[in-house]
Amino acid sequence: VTKEGTIAGPRVLEHIVDTVLYLEGDPFHRYRLLRSVKNRFGATSEVGVFEMVEKGMVEVPNPSEAFLAERQINSAGSAIAVTLEGTRPLLIEIQALASPTTFSNPRRTANGVDYNRLLLLTAVLTRRVHIPLHEKDVFVNVIGGLQIKEPAADLAIAVSIASGVKDRPIHADMAFVGEIGLSGELRAVSQLESRLKEAVKLGFKRCVVPRSAQRHLTSTPEDLTLIGCRTLAEAIDVALLKK
Repeated sequence: VTKEGTIAGPRVLEHIVDTVLYLEGDPFHRYRLLRSVKNRFGATSEVGVFEMVEKGMVEVPNPSEAFLAERQINSAGSAIAVTLEGTRPLLIEIQALASPTTFSNPRRTANGVDYNRLLLLTAVLTRRVHIPLHEKDVFVNVIGGLQIKEPAADLAIAVSIASGVKDRPIHADMAFVGEIGLSGELRAVSQLESRLKEAVKLGFKRCVVPRSAQRHLTSTPEDLTLIGCRTLAEAIDVALLKK
C-alpha cells in the first residue's frame, strides 16, 4: 500500500478481482472504516463502521451516536459536522484549539482533516471574518481517528476554530453543513435531506446550512430548525453563545 493509501504496483490485481475494500482508521483508536472503492455487484464508496474489540471487529450499528458518546457539552472549540461517507450520513465531532505562537510562522496542525484545506479555512477566517490567526497556532482534530475528505465539513471546522479563538462555546443542539468559498460564502452540498434526518436522530434541534441549499429542500424534518446563512460570518454569529 502506498503513502496515499492505494494498492502499490501494477493495477492487474484490481482489474482481476470483483471487489476492492480498504480498511481505514487510526491504529490508536478503536473504530475502523471498511471502504469499498471497487464493487461490480453494488455501489462504490460505501462504508461500514466497525469497532476493534478483544475478539476482533464488530459492526457499529449507530456510528454517529458512538462518535459523539464522549462529547463535552458547552466546550469551546467543539462543533458537530454532518458528513457523508458514500451514502451514509455521519455526525462527527471536530475540535479546534488556538494558542499564541512562539514561532515566526504560526503552526497549523490537522489530524483527520486535509492540511491544505485547513490553510484555506484559516485564511478565509482571517481575511473575510477578521479573526486574527496570524499570531496563533491552530490545531484541528477529528474525534474517533476518522479522515474527513469532503468539503461539507468546512463550516464545522471554521466555526470550531472561531469558537476556540473567542473562547465561546457553540450551542449544544446545533450541527453544521456547508462548503466555504474563498469569499467567505457558504455553498450548497449534496444529499442535504439525508444529512438532516441523521441529525434529528441524534437529538439535534438546529442545523446551520447554506441559504442557497435551503431553498432547494423538498422537505424538512419536523423537529429540526434550519438556519440558513449566506456567509461564514453570519454562521459564526448565530453559532456562538453570547457572553
